[in-house]
Amino acid sequence: QVQLVESGGGSVQTGGSLRISCAASGYTLSRGCMGWFRQAPGKEREGVAKISNVDSVGRIQYADSVKGRFTISQDNAKNTVYLQMNSLKLEDTAMYYCAAGVSFTPLCRSSSFAEVSYWGQGTQVTVSS
Repeated sequence: QVQLVESGGGSVQTGGSLRISCAASGYTLSRGCMGWFRQAPGKEREGVAKISNVDSVGRIQYADSVKGRFTISQDNAKNTVYLQMNSLKLEDTAMYYCAAGVSFTPLCRSSSFAEVSYWGQGTQVTVSS
């Protein structure tokens, strides 16, 4: 049974930084892909960043809105992915969800954020002025 457990969310002022983490169990990150999605109130869930160990061409992808500010990284030994978020803006406020994919899905093999196989429970990130 795959479980994804997020941690590290919280409140920060604009321009500040946060790092959130997602630890996977029952899943081997080195053979798949993991990433982060977010959902703000009244908005659809959107892909933020992902990292794949399946398709080297599209290994790391970012949403345009976070490029240059967010960095995704992984520790395969810990089966954990991290999202370092810098220069946070008000519009980054959302529930952030960890996601993982089966190796043959577009999430792992393309630049798409489609076809998530597993979800975490979410961690709240709130940016205030």
